[in-house]
Amino acid sequence: WLTSDNMHHQWLLLAACFWVIFMFMVASKFITLTFKDPDGYGAKQEPLILTAVTKVEEVHVPEEKHWPEEFQPTGKALSGNLIRQPLVHMERLELLRNVCRDAALRDLSHTAVSKFVLDRIFVCDKHKILFCQTPKVGNTQWKKVLIVLNGAFSSIEEIPENIVHDHEKNGLPRLSSFSDSEIKKRLNLYFKFFIVRDPFERLISAFKDKFVHNPRFEPWYRHEIAPGIIRKYRKNRTETKGLQFEDFVRYLGDPNHRWLDVQFGDHIIHWVTYVELCAPCEITYSVIGHHETLEDDAPYILKAAGIDHLVSYPTIPPGITVYNRTKVERYFSGISKRDIRRLYARFEGDFKLFGYREPDFLLN
Repeated sequence: WLTSDNMHHQWLLLAACFWVIFMFMVASKFITLTFKDPDGYGAKQEPLILTAVTKVEEVHVPEEKHWPEEFQPTGKALSGNLIRQPLVHMERLELLRNVCRDAALRDLSHTAVSKFVLDRIFVCDKHKILFCQTPKVGNTQWKKVLIVLNGAFSSIEEIPENIVHDHEKNGLPRLSSFSDSEIKKRLNLYFKFFIVRDPFERLISAFKDKFVHNPRFEPWYRHEIAPGIIRKYRKNRTETKGLQFEDFVRYLGDPNHRWLDVQFGDHIIHWVTYVELCAPCEITYSVIGHHETLEDDAPYILKAAGIDHLVSYPTIPPGITVYNRTKVERYFSGISKRDIRRLYARFEGDFKLFGYREPDFLLN
């Protein structure tokens, strides 16, 4: 009898232990689910957002910029690199303003907000967005985003490639198409952004796209613009090859390049400076994205513009945005230091305004 009673007590004690362990596991799981850091799928993350905003305030942005309104937390959690994005973009805008104030660079950083500039800026009235086109930095994808937002197509996948750049059919009005008062209102009130890229790598991309591969079959680049540059800038007159990068660099770095630019018309948008395209010292942009960090910048721009729940930036192929130093050095290896320095002198404003380092091969 005693043995049976002892075994009964032991079983009760063992059951109680299992119950305590089970309750502890349930409580532990509840605590973990309640207090662990969310991974950015709509959960609130107040401490992280407050930390990011606190860091932004340390950048000492001029008061007239109204930054708090543009970077107000929305309640969605920021994950990974997006937590640091407000600080990164505030630093970029602060650098831009400081360089714009530099009197020594005034001729390289300032331009009139002319029709040429207004023609580069596309409008999405429905969501109050202005996008300045800077070719050779992934602009086609941003135009697709705006086309969908304007309602011309319901998704990016539905947009035919031949429609994207057809401004009669793509539903993207240019800012120049509005009256002066309407232009001013949009410049003052709308979210404004554009994308930049290392200036020299962008020029290489423009040269390859327009004069080597020419995937859109635009014959005027090879049959009109290239011969004009060759006649003026080719040193070896017996050379019969098509336009070489050396010819292109000599043309771009010539202080008197504008007489050819006038003949080439709007086709020059693929290689003129960001300053000439978007007037960043005259127009107060909300965000400036960098091609090299587009994987982080694209979702941040959509979020800052308040449209991240409506559309996504198309998938970026792996490695396509990475700065290719070897490629840049290879292209410039056969160019004289004099011609490279003249080219840099023209694009120095772009290098300084957007934080790009002077190429090492200029310092050697």
